Amino acid sequence: MRLMIKVLHIAIALTLLLIGYSSIVVSAATPYPSQEITSWQMRWGDGTENSGVVVPQNNDQQYWINVNATKEIPHLPSGVSTSWTRISIPNFSYISPSIYIDTLYALHVKVYVNDRLIFEEDRNYIKDNYSLLLPLSQSDSGKTLYIWTETLQDRIGIKNEVVIGEHNLLINDYIKNGLSDVILGCAFFLVAIVLFISSLYINRDYFSSVASLAVVIGSTGILSITYSPFIYTFYSNLGAISNVFLDLALFSLLPALTLLFEKIFGSGKDAIVRRFRQFQVIYSSFCLLCLLINFLSNNSYIEFYYFVSTTIIGFILILQFILLIVCVIIFSLKGNRDAIIFAIGFGTAAFTVVSELLWYYIHKGNYDLFLWKWGIVAFIISLIVILERRLAYSHQQVVNYSKELERFNNELQRSEKMEIISELAASVAHEVRNPLQVTRGFLQLLSEKSVGEEEIFMSMALSELDRASGIITDFLTFAKPEFETISSLNLYNEFKHIESIMQPLCHLNGGKMILDVSGELWVKGNSSKFKQAFINIIKNSIESFRDEGFIYMSVYAEEENVIIHIKDNGEGMDADVLHRLGEPYFTKKNKGTGLGLMVTFRIIEAMQGKVKFTSKKGVGTESITILPLAEAPDDSHSLGG
Repeated sequence: MRLMIKVLHIAIALTLLLIGYSSIVVSAATPYPSQEITSWQMRWGDGTENSGVVVPQNNDQQYWINVNATKEIPHLPSGVSTSWTRISIPNFSYISPSIYIDTLYALHVKVYVNDRLIFEEDRNYIKDNYSLLLPLSQSDSGKTLYIWTETLQDRIGIKNEVVIGEHNLLINDYIKNGLSDVILGCAFFLVAIVLFISSLYINRDYFSSVASLAVVIGSTGILSITYSPFIYTFYSNLGAISNVFLDLALFSLLPALTLLFEKIFGSGKDAIVRRFRQFQVIYSSFCLLCLLINFLSNNSYIEFYYFVSTTIIGFILILQFILLIVCVIIFSLKGNRDAIIFAIGFGTAAFTVVSELLWYYIHKGNYDLFLWKWGIVAFIISLIVILERRLAYSHQQVVNYSKELERFNNELQRSEKMEIISELAASVAHEVRNPLQVTRGFLQLLSEKSVGEEEIFMSMALSELDRASGIITDFLTFAKPEFETISSLNLYNEFKHIESIMQPLCHLNGGKMILDVSGELWVKGNSSKFKQAFINIIKNSIESFRDEGFIYMSVYAEEENVIIHIKDNGEGMDADVLHRLGEPYFTKKNKGTGLGLMVTFRIIEAMQGKVKFTSKKGVGTESITILPLAEAPDDSHSLGG
């Protein structure tokens, strides 16, 4: 972790330094531009070399071969591990001359100017990419540069052109070589840490997906950092550790990528994705064991380890990409949007990685991979988009489930209240109704003999007893909504009857009623209870009139249901009032028990229907009732009309 923070700090510092320094370099132009050297000579070691201690002064051309920077470097002959390279330094007039070699393949390097040693480094790990910036003196103009190189791999020598020029100009390219890879890798690694920490706090079902994505991003970041020549150039003492981290990242990346794919899209036909992941875990474990053995034996098995951890694993990577691409294409053809997003990102990464690997093997390792990381960037972006879509979908499901739970909870509370009221209503109705009827009978007898004020008082008493009886009737209806007699109801006849009953009250309150029934529509129910339910709704609408009111009643069929709309232009209701409609004892009226709409809800429920209200303050209220559509009776006549 400290290494990553140190690298990040160095990368940021060097970036700021380069920005400031580049402006100075641009403003301080030199009259002596840099010179490119594009040709030199090489000779192979014959096994009798003295480890590059003595510079070969033999100018016999039969031992030297000409090399051009525009062409590939010569292939290392079988059995040869060392070479000499000689470069003629052109005449120059630089104040602070330096020679810059962008890429030199070797593990052990010695550099001479004529016979003067100016640089030496020997690596005990497999990373053969050198980037050299070698200061020269003004007296080195026109001399010869000799480079002795030794390797254990299949490539050796200078890859690109050699540049000679002012030190303060060449250092820009020297520092920036691989710096962008380090910055990109650090960014990936930090994102991976944040993702992994976040995975500890999310739903357990998504832990493996997010954690595997974190491993993929983190491994990619480590690969970008440890593959960069920047680390081996400026921190060569960390080269061995960096090489180990590179291998560990590669061993982790492959199974983690397959696991992430499996979590998103499944195991595939015959569980091929899972089986391949299990094989990768076993092979990565084998490579890890080889790494440990090679480390403990002080690199005694370095060539075998390089073969199993680089050559073979490269072919496994190609096979993995082909497998996942085929699976993604199959899922994409099925219309899976996540698969399409994955295909775009993964296709970009796969194309760049596979192309570069094939190019690497075609050139027998004589090629440095550099495009792969940008393909991986596109792939990681697609993975983040897919994960975000999954989490957003899950969040929406949680919100929907919460709303459903709240609705069910409200329904449960309402049912509990209804049950309590039902028991209370049945008890009150049976215990109170008979005494009320007896009391009303005696009062009616007395009212017949009353005159004057006594007659008025008796009339008021009878009226109140009738009102109490009506309340008890509502209680009974609420307590026992089941119908004693059920018949087929012609909705046109039922609503014409309701209209004739409520029309006088509507006119009295300055309103009008409009009825629209589409065709012959029938429902099953009790005629008197049906009328009672809709009279309660219409009565509430009439009582909400302000100036010129209207009530529009619309009845029509929709699939296997009957839809009944009753809409008014009354004063409307606020959301909190609308939400409580149908609750026991809730009413907006100064007088009233709140039982009217309770009874309405119970009657509609008993008819296997449902009713809902929409309202806006100052605009009006609309009730929408849905009832099952019934077949017309044989005589097509409402028995309860």
